[in-house]
Amino acid sequence: MTEKGRLVGTEKIGVVGGGIVGLAVARELAATRGAEVTVLEKEGRVAAHQTGHNSGVVHAGIYYPPGSLKARLCREGVALLKDYCVAHALPYDEVGKLVVASSAAERPRLSALAERARANGVPGIAELDALALREIEPHAVGVGAIHSPHTAICDFGAVARRLALDLAELGGSVRLSQPVRAIRERPGGVQVLAGRRRFTFDRLVVCGGLGTDAVARMAGHPGEVRIVPFRGEFYALRGGAKELVRGLIYPVPDPRYPFLGVHLTRQTDGGVLVGPNAVLALAYEGYRWRNIRNFWQILGWPGTLRMARHHWRTGLKEVHGSLVKGAFLRAAQRYVPELTAPDLVRTPGGVRAQAVARDGRLVDDFVVDVHGNVVLVRNAPSPAATSSLAIARHIAGIVPAPVR
Repeated sequence: MTEKGRLVGTEKIGVVGGGIVGLAVARELAATRGAEVTVLEKEGRVAAHQTGHNSGVVHAGIYYPPGSLKARLCREGVALLKDYCVAHALPYDEVGKLVVASSAAERPRLSALAERARANGVPGIAELDALALREIEPHAVGVGAIHSPHTAICDFGAVARRLALDLAELGGSVRLSQPVRAIRERPGGVQVLAGRRRFTFDRLVVCGGLGTDAVARMAGHPGEVRIVPFRGEFYALRGGAKELVRGLIYPVPDPRYPFLGVHLTRQTDGGVLVGPNAVLALAYEGYRWRNIRNFWQILGWPGTLRMARHHWRTGLKEVHGSLVKGAFLRAAQRYVPELTAPDLVRTPGGVRAQAVARDGRLVDDFVVDVHGNVVLVRNAPSPAATSSLAIARHIAGIVPAPVR
Protein backbone atom coordinates (compact mmCIF):
# COMPACT_ATOMS: atom_id res chain seq x y z
CA MET A 1 0.00 0.00 0.00
CA THR A 2 1.26 3.47 -0.82
CA GLU A 3 0.46 6.93 0.41
CA LYS A 4 1.31 9.81 -1.93
CA GLY A 5 3.63 7.47 -3.81
CA ARG A 6 5.43 6.21 -0.70
CA LEU A 7 5.29 2.86 1.04
CA VAL A 8 3.17 2.99 4.18
CA GLY A 9 5.03 1.61 7.18
CA THR A 10 8.50 2.45 5.88
CA GLU A 11 10.81 3.61 8.65
CA LYS A 12 11.39 7.35 8.41
CA ILE A 13 14.73 8.70 9.60
CA GLY A 14 15.87 12.30 9.72
CA VAL A 15 19.51 13.36 9.58
CA VAL A 16 20.50 16.88 10.62
CA GLY A 17 23.54 18.11 8.71
CA GLY A 18 24.56 17.90 5.07
CA GLY A 19 28.30 17.50 5.57
CA ILE A 20 30.16 14.37 4.58
CA VAL A 21 29.37 12.53 7.84
CA GLY A 22 25.65 13.32 7.75
CA LEU A 23 25.36 12.34 4.09
CA ALA A 24 27.32 9.13 4.62
CA VAL A 25 25.04 8.22 7.54
CA ALA A 26 21.93 8.99 5.50
CA ARG A 27 23.12 6.86 2.57
CA GLU A 28 24.04 3.96 4.87
CA LEU A 29 20.68 3.97 6.64
CA ALA A 30 18.80 4.12 3.35
CA ALA A 31 20.87 1.31 1.86
CA THR A 32 20.99 -1.09 4.81
CA ARG A 33 17.67 -0.45 6.57
CA GLY A 34 15.53 0.44 3.57
CA ALA A 35 14.53 3.56 5.47
CA GLU A 36 13.12 6.71 3.94
CA VAL A 37 15.87 9.16 4.92
CA THR A 38 15.62 12.94 4.84
CA VAL A 39 18.67 15.15 5.37
CA LEU A 40 17.97 18.62 6.74
CA GLU A 41 20.71 21.13 5.82
CA LYS A 42 20.51 24.76 6.84
CA GLU A 43 22.71 26.03 4.00
CA GLY A 44 21.83 26.22 0.32
CA ARG A 45 24.33 23.50 -0.59
CA VAL A 46 25.88 20.40 0.92
CA ALA A 47 29.44 20.39 2.32
CA ALA A 48 29.21 24.10 3.11
CA HIS A 49 31.34 24.14 6.26
CA GLN A 50 33.94 21.68 7.59
CA THR A 51 33.66 19.26 4.65
CA GLY A 52 34.26 22.02 2.13
CA HIS A 53 37.00 23.83 4.04
CA ASN A 54 39.61 21.20 4.83
CA SER A 55 42.95 20.25 3.31
CA GLY A 56 41.69 17.11 1.58
CA VAL A 57 44.00 14.67 3.37
CA VAL A 58 42.90 11.03 3.64
CA HIS A 59 44.58 10.09 6.91
CA ALA A 60 46.14 6.63 7.18
CA GLY A 61 45.65 6.24 10.96
CA ILE A 62 49.09 7.23 12.27
CA TYR A 63 48.13 9.42 15.20
CA TYR A 64 45.28 7.79 17.09
CA PRO A 65 45.51 5.69 20.28
CA PRO A 66 45.20 1.99 19.42
CA GLY A 67 41.75 0.72 20.29
CA SER A 68 40.10 4.14 20.04
CA LEU A 69 37.14 4.78 17.74
CA LYS A 70 39.36 7.12 15.74
CA ALA A 71 41.97 4.42 15.16
CA ARG A 72 39.48 1.73 14.18
CA LEU A 73 37.15 3.83 12.07
CA CYS A 74 39.99 5.65 10.34
CA ARG A 75 41.55 2.40 9.13
CA GLU A 76 38.16 1.02 8.07
CA GLY A 77 37.22 4.34 6.53
CA VAL A 78 40.36 4.63 4.39
CA ALA A 79 39.61 1.35 2.63
CA LEU A 80 35.95 2.23 2.12
CA LEU A 81 36.73 5.74 0.88
CA LYS A 82 39.36 4.56 -1.59
CA ASP A 83 36.98 2.01 -3.08
CA TYR A 84 34.19 4.59 -3.20
CA CYS A 85 36.33 7.15 -5.02
CA VAL A 86 37.53 4.57 -7.52
CA ALA A 87 33.97 3.33 -8.14
CA HIS A 88 32.71 6.85 -8.83
CA ALA A 89 35.78 8.20 -10.67
CA LEU A 90 36.45 10.76 -7.92
CA PRO A 91 39.98 12.10 -7.32
CA TYR A 92 42.07 9.92 -4.99
CA ASP A 93 45.86 10.01 -5.04
CA GLU A 94 48.24 8.22 -2.66
CA VAL A 95 50.88 10.96 -2.62
CA GLY A 96 52.39 9.77 0.67
CA LYS A 97 53.20 11.63 3.88
CA LEU A 98 56.40 12.47 5.73
CA VAL A 99 56.20 13.30 9.43
CA VAL A 100 59.48 15.14 9.97
CA ALA A 101 61.50 15.62 13.15
CA SER A 102 63.26 18.96 12.91
CA SER A 103 65.49 18.38 15.97
CA ALA A 104 67.01 15.50 17.90
CA ALA A 105 64.65 16.26 20.78
CA GLU A 106 61.71 15.20 18.60
CA ARG A 107 63.15 11.81 17.65
CA PRO A 108 61.70 9.88 20.62
CA ARG A 109 58.21 11.19 19.80
CA LEU A 110 58.76 10.29 16.16
CA SER A 111 59.68 6.71 17.05
CA ALA A 112 56.68 6.43 19.36
CA LEU A 113 54.47 7.67 16.53
CA ALA A 114 55.86 5.01 14.20
CA GLU A 115 55.07 2.33 16.77
CA ARG A 116 51.54 3.65 17.17
CA ALA A 117 51.04 3.64 13.41
CA ARG A 118 52.14 0.01 13.20
CA ALA A 119 49.87 -0.92 16.12
CA ASN A 120 46.99 0.62 14.18
CA GLY A 121 47.80 -1.44 11.12
CA VAL A 122 48.99 1.43 8.90
CA PRO A 123 50.75 -0.24 5.96
CA GLY A 124 54.25 0.58 4.71
CA ILE A 125 55.41 2.70 7.66
CA ALA A 126 59.17 3.34 7.41
CA GLU A 127 61.54 5.28 9.66
CA LEU A 128 63.98 7.41 7.68
CA ASP A 129 67.17 9.30 8.40
CA ALA A 130 67.96 12.79 7.15
CA LEU A 131 69.30 11.53 3.82
CA ALA A 132 66.48 9.08 3.11
CA LEU A 133 63.73 11.63 3.72
CA ARG A 134 65.24 13.83 0.99
CA GLU A 135 64.92 10.98 -1.48
CA ILE A 136 61.16 11.31 -1.02
CA GLU A 137 60.95 15.11 -0.58
CA PRO A 138 64.14 16.60 -2.10
CA HIS A 139 63.51 20.08 -0.69
CA ALA A 140 62.60 19.00 2.86
CA VAL A 141 65.01 18.96 5.79
CA GLY A 142 65.00 17.25 9.17
CA VAL A 143 66.96 14.89 11.37
CA GLY A 144 64.59 12.04 10.60
CA ALA A 145 61.07 11.19 9.49
CA ILE A 146 58.49 8.49 9.22
CA HIS A 147 57.04 7.80 5.81
CA SER A 148 53.45 6.71 5.22
CA PRO A 149 53.37 5.88 1.49
CA HIS A 150 49.62 5.22 1.34
CA THR A 151 48.42 8.48 2.90
CA ALA A 152 46.29 10.05 0.19
CA ILE A 153 44.46 13.17 -0.92
CA CYS A 154 40.96 13.50 -2.30
CA ASP A 155 38.16 16.04 -2.79
CA PHE A 156 35.81 15.60 0.16
CA GLY A 157 33.33 18.10 -1.25
CA ALA A 158 33.01 15.97 -4.39
CA VAL A 159 32.55 12.86 -2.24
CA ALA A 160 29.77 14.59 -0.29
CA ARG A 161 27.97 15.61 -3.47
CA ARG A 162 28.17 12.03 -4.78
CA LEU A 163 26.77 10.71 -1.48
CA ALA A 164 23.81 13.07 -1.88
CA LEU A 165 23.16 11.63 -5.34
CA ASP A 166 23.37 8.11 -3.93
CA LEU A 167 20.80 9.01 -1.30
CA ALA A 168 18.42 10.34 -3.95
CA GLU A 169 18.82 7.13 -5.95
CA LEU A 170 17.89 5.17 -2.80
CA GLY A 171 14.68 7.16 -2.42
CA GLY A 172 15.93 9.65 0.14
CA SER A 173 16.23 13.41 -0.11
CA VAL A 174 18.38 16.35 0.94
CA ARG A 175 16.34 19.39 1.96
CA LEU A 176 18.52 22.48 1.57
CA SER A 177 17.97 25.84 3.29
CA GLN A 178 16.07 24.07 6.09
CA PRO A 179 17.58 25.17 9.42
CA VAL A 180 16.28 23.17 12.36
CA ARG A 181 14.26 25.41 14.68
CA ALA A 182 12.70 22.98 17.15
CA ILE A 183 12.75 19.30 18.07
CA ARG A 184 10.17 17.45 20.13
CA GLU A 185 10.21 13.77 21.02
CA ARG A 186 6.85 12.02 20.89
CA PRO A 187 5.97 8.43 21.79
CA GLY A 188 7.65 6.35 19.13
CA GLY A 189 9.07 9.25 17.16
CA VAL A 190 10.52 12.74 16.80
CA GLN A 191 8.98 15.91 15.39
CA VAL A 192 11.30 18.46 13.82
CA LEU A 193 10.47 21.99 12.75
CA ALA A 194 12.91 22.99 10.00
CA GLY A 195 12.52 26.16 8.01
CA ARG A 196 8.75 26.52 7.75
CA ARG A 197 8.05 22.80 7.56
CA ARG A 198 7.23 20.21 10.18
CA PHE A 199 8.72 16.73 9.75
CA THR A 200 7.85 13.59 11.67
CA PHE A 201 10.51 10.89 11.93
CA ASP A 202 10.80 7.57 13.71
CA ARG A 203 14.47 8.30 14.45
CA LEU A 204 16.67 11.39 14.25
CA VAL A 205 20.47 11.44 13.82
CA VAL A 206 22.23 14.74 14.49
CA CYS A 207 25.47 15.29 12.56
CA GLY A 208 25.44 19.04 13.07
CA GLY A 209 29.19 19.76 13.18
CA LEU A 210 29.59 23.37 14.27
CA GLY A 211 25.88 23.57 15.04
CA THR A 212 25.79 20.47 17.23
CA ASP A 213 25.25 22.25 20.54
CA ALA A 214 22.25 24.26 19.32
CA VAL A 215 20.53 21.17 17.93
CA ALA A 216 21.35 19.11 21.04
CA ARG A 217 19.72 21.78 23.23
CA MET A 218 16.61 21.72 21.05
CA ALA A 219 16.46 17.96 21.54
CA GLY A 220 16.72 18.41 25.31
CA HIS A 221 20.17 16.79 25.58
CA PRO A 222 22.81 19.51 26.02
CA GLY A 223 25.31 16.98 27.39
CA GLU A 224 28.60 17.35 29.24
CA VAL A 225 30.76 18.50 26.34
CA ARG A 226 30.41 21.57 24.14
CA ILE A 227 31.70 22.48 20.70
CA VAL A 228 34.46 25.07 20.76
CA PRO A 229 35.32 26.36 17.27
CA PHE A 230 38.93 26.71 16.12
CA ARG A 231 39.67 28.64 12.97
CA GLY A 232 42.24 27.02 10.69
CA GLU A 233 43.95 29.49 8.36
CA PHE A 234 45.87 28.62 5.21
CA TYR A 235 48.34 30.05 2.76
CA ALA A 236 48.77 28.61 -0.72
CA LEU A 237 52.08 28.31 -2.54
CA ARG A 238 52.27 30.23 -5.79
CA GLY A 239 54.19 29.71 -9.00
CA GLY A 240 57.28 27.52 -8.96
CA ALA A 241 57.17 27.17 -5.17
CA LYS A 242 54.53 24.48 -5.63
CA GLU A 243 57.24 22.24 -7.07
CA LEU A 244 59.08 22.26 -3.74
CA VAL A 245 56.53 19.83 -2.30
CA ARG A 246 55.71 16.44 -3.83
CA GLY A 247 53.22 15.09 -1.30
CA LEU A 248 52.48 15.84 2.35
CA ILE A 249 55.03 17.18 4.87
CA TYR A 250 53.95 17.26 8.53
CA PRO A 251 55.65 18.18 11.81
CA VAL A 252 55.83 15.80 14.75
CA PRO A 253 52.59 16.60 16.61
CA ASP A 254 52.41 17.76 20.21
CA PRO A 255 50.64 14.91 22.06
CA ARG A 256 48.80 17.40 24.28
CA TYR A 257 46.65 18.64 21.37
CA PRO A 258 44.41 17.04 18.73
CA PHE A 259 45.77 19.48 16.13
CA LEU A 260 48.69 18.50 13.92
CA GLY A 261 50.52 21.80 13.46
CA VAL A 262 51.29 23.79 10.31
CA HIS A 263 52.03 21.42 7.45
CA LEU A 264 52.37 21.39 3.66
CA THR A 265 49.71 19.59 1.69
CA ARG A 266 49.50 18.89 -2.01
CA GLN A 267 45.99 19.16 -3.45
CA THR A 268 44.21 17.12 -6.10
CA ASP A 269 44.23 20.17 -8.40
CA GLY A 270 48.04 20.48 -8.17
CA GLY A 271 48.10 23.29 -5.63
CA VAL A 272 49.89 23.18 -2.27
CA LEU A 273 48.46 24.48 1.01
CA VAL A 274 50.46 25.65 4.01
CA GLY A 275 48.59 25.33 7.29
CA PRO A 276 46.33 25.20 9.12
CA ASN A 277 46.96 26.81 12.47
CA ALA A 278 44.36 26.52 15.26
CA VAL A 279 43.02 29.84 16.56
CA LEU A 280 40.12 29.95 19.02
CA ALA A 281 37.17 31.47 17.15
CA LEU A 282 34.41 33.44 18.83
CA ALA A 283 31.70 32.36 16.41
CA TYR A 284 30.73 28.85 15.35
CA GLU A 285 31.15 29.98 11.77
CA GLY A 286 33.94 32.42 12.63
CA TYR A 287 35.85 32.39 9.36
CA ARG A 288 37.00 35.96 10.02
CA TRP A 289 38.43 37.69 13.08
CA ARG A 290 35.66 40.25 13.30
CA ASN A 291 32.92 37.63 13.63
CA ILE A 292 32.21 37.31 17.37
CA ARG A 293 28.57 36.31 17.03
CA ASN A 294 28.72 33.46 19.57
CA PHE A 295 31.13 35.12 22.02
CA TRP A 296 29.02 34.56 25.13
CA GLN A 297 27.96 31.00 24.30
CA ILE A 298 31.54 29.90 23.67
CA LEU A 299 33.13 31.67 26.63
CA GLY A 300 30.14 30.86 28.83
CA TRP A 301 31.01 27.17 28.79
CA PRO A 302 33.27 26.57 31.83
CA GLY A 303 35.48 24.22 29.83
CA THR A 304 36.47 27.00 27.41
CA LEU A 305 38.07 29.18 30.08
CA ARG A 306 39.67 26.19 31.81
CA MET A 307 41.14 25.10 28.51
CA ALA A 308 42.39 28.65 27.85
CA ARG A 309 44.04 28.88 31.27
CA HIS A 310 45.85 25.61 30.69
CA HIS A 311 46.98 26.31 27.12
CA TRP A 312 47.30 30.10 26.99
CA ARG A 313 50.92 30.07 25.82
CA THR A 314 50.08 27.89 22.84
CA GLY A 315 47.02 30.03 22.17
CA LEU A 316 49.10 33.21 22.02
CA LYS A 317 51.54 31.51 19.65
CA GLU A 318 48.68 30.53 17.34
CA VAL A 319 47.28 34.07 17.39
CA HIS A 320 50.73 35.47 16.56
CA GLY A 321 50.96 33.10 13.60
CA SER A 322 47.54 34.22 12.46
CA LEU A 323 48.39 37.92 12.53
CA VAL A 324 52.02 37.81 11.37
CA LYS A 325 52.76 36.18 8.03
CA GLY A 326 56.43 35.84 8.96
CA ALA A 327 55.56 33.52 11.85
CA PHE A 328 53.54 31.30 9.53
CA LEU A 329 56.41 31.32 7.03
CA ARG A 330 58.98 30.34 9.68
CA ALA A 331 56.83 27.38 10.70
CA ALA A 332 56.88 26.14 7.09
CA GLN A 333 60.58 26.91 6.61
CA ARG A 334 61.49 24.48 9.41
CA TYR A 335 60.69 21.75 6.90
CA VAL A 336 61.12 23.46 3.50
CA PRO A 337 63.72 26.22 4.05
CA GLU A 338 63.72 27.40 0.42
CA LEU A 339 60.28 28.98 0.87
CA THR A 340 60.15 32.79 0.89
CA ALA A 341 57.45 35.28 1.87
CA PRO A 342 56.37 36.01 -1.74
CA ASP A 343 55.75 32.28 -2.22
CA LEU A 344 52.85 32.37 0.26
CA VAL A 345 49.47 33.91 -0.53
CA ARG A 346 46.44 33.91 1.76
CA THR A 347 43.69 31.48 0.81
CA PRO A 348 40.33 30.67 2.45
CA GLY A 349 40.48 28.64 5.63
CA GLY A 350 37.92 26.84 7.73
CA VAL A 351 36.57 26.35 11.23
CA ARG A 352 36.88 23.06 13.10
CA ALA A 353 34.33 21.82 15.63
CA GLN A 354 36.23 20.53 18.65
CA ALA A 355 34.40 19.19 21.70
CA VAL A 356 35.68 20.44 25.05
CA ALA A 357 34.68 18.86 28.37
CA ARG A 358 33.58 20.85 31.41
CA ASP A 359 37.03 20.42 32.97
CA GLY A 360 38.72 22.00 29.93
CA ARG A 361 39.89 18.74 28.39
CA LEU A 362 40.00 18.64 24.60
CA VAL A 363 37.97 15.53 23.74
CA ASP A 364 40.21 13.44 21.54
CA ASP A 365 37.99 10.61 20.29
CA PHE A 366 34.77 10.45 18.33
CA VAL A 367 31.75 10.69 20.64
CA VAL A 368 28.25 9.45 19.76
CA ASP A 369 25.36 9.47 22.25
CA VAL A 370 21.97 7.76 22.01
CA HIS A 371 18.96 9.30 23.77
CA GLY A 372 15.85 7.32 22.98
CA ASN A 373 15.07 7.96 19.32
CA VAL A 374 17.72 10.67 18.97
CA VAL A 375 21.35 9.91 18.12
CA LEU A 376 23.80 12.77 18.66
CA VAL A 377 27.26 12.90 17.08
CA ARG A 378 28.91 15.03 19.78
CA ASN A 379 32.48 15.06 18.50
CA ALA A 380 33.64 14.27 14.98
CA PRO A 381 36.89 16.15 14.33
CA SER A 382 39.66 14.94 12.03
CA PRO A 383 39.83 12.21 10.76
CA ALA A 384 36.03 12.31 10.46
CA ALA A 385 36.06 13.00 6.72
CA THR A 386 38.48 10.12 6.12
CA SER A 387 36.40 7.90 8.41
CA SER A 388 32.98 9.06 7.19
CA LEU A 389 31.85 5.83 5.51
CA ALA A 390 33.01 3.78 8.51
CA ILE A 391 31.40 6.24 10.94
CA ALA A 392 28.18 5.78 8.96
CA ARG A 393 28.33 2.01 9.45
CA HIS A 394 29.06 2.47 13.15
CA ILE A 395 26.11 4.83 13.62
CA ALA A 396 23.76 2.65 11.57
CA GLY A 397 24.55 -0.11 14.03
CA ILE A 398 23.48 1.92 17.04
CA VAL A 399 20.42 3.78 15.71
CA PRO A 400 17.52 2.18 17.56
CA ALA A 401 15.82 -0.47 15.45
CA PRO A 402 12.15 -0.06 14.54
CA VAL A 403 9.62 -1.74 16.81
CA ARG A 404 7.85 -4.52 14.94
